[in-house]
Amino acid sequence: MHAIHVRNLVKTYPGKPPVEAVRGIDLTVERGECFGVLGPNGAGKTTTIEILEGLLDATSGEVEVLGKRWESDADAIRQSIGISLQDTQLSEKLTVIETVTLFRSFYRDGLTPEDAIAKVGLEDKTDARMKALSGGQKQRVAVATALVGAPDLLFLDEPTTGLDPVSRRELWDILSRFKASGGTILLTTHYMDEAERLCDRIAIVDAGKVLAVDTPTALIASLGGDHVIEFAVDGESGSDTFANLTGVASCRNEGGQFSLSVKEPHLVIPLLLDQVAGSGQSLTSLTTRQASLEDVFVKLAGHSLEDNEQQRAA
Repeated sequence: MHAIHVRNLVKTYPGKPPVEAVRGIDLTVERGECFGVLGPNGAGKTTTIEILEGLLDATSGEVEVLGKRWESDADAIRQSIGISLQDTQLSEKLTVIETVTLFRSFYRDGLTPEDAIAKVGLEDKTDARMKALSGGQKQRVAVATALVGAPDLLFLDEPTTGLDPVSRRELWDILSRFKASGGTILLTTHYMDEAERLCDRIAIVDAGKVLAVDTPTALIASLGGDHVIEFAVDGESGSDTFANLTGVASCRNEGGQFSLSVKEPHLVIPLLLDQVAGSGQSLTSLTTRQASLEDVFVKLAGHSLEDNEQQRAA
């Protein structure tokens, strides 16, 4: 039995014109894995996860959570899942122990509030009021409220947005321990490093559709090379000029900034230098790096995450 099974999920909001937030998504999440839904803000990630959590009704499609359907087994599903929303609002006046105790009351079985607090490493903040906590500590309390019912399946929507690097890694460790104990995680994120670190498999989503599903390693390997050479020249050059170099799997040109996907940069770079010199141009910049899920997203979606954010802001 799958932890999550989704078939042709559609969510359309009425309007003139209607807004198609989710447009035919198919997903299968296996028990015991951390499954990532990766994409920019506005891609349909939060809408999808809220339908799976029972917070929204789908326009159409099939949804099964832990082998059950919300239409007929809502209470059984709620007793088996934990949820940490993108922007969890917890009462500032309550203490940590009072907050977690409140959420524990929603479940017939589960952890003691003290055990849930210990799992997120906040024993020394048990009696502190929420308003006195840092952003990272508040987020750990939110995760504790999701863990206190001893869920089989944990939903996390952008759990580390706005956190500093130390707080992010502390949350990563908490989630890794939950998975190691046999739990299943569905994680939405727009952080590529987070997805690579935590997820067994990833669905790359954009504009309400799934573009690809695979392991992080396999997705990066689909680029044809695990290294990227980024450079610019002092004149105009077409992508074909560099795409045809021996050892280049693909070439992307974004406003004069070229990116080559390659397997062996030490062999391609001399050829690149010869090509530039032979055309009477010179390099204005040159860097190399490991290929990432960001490169996979750009290849599949045709734009970067930053492009999407800028369009939304405009």
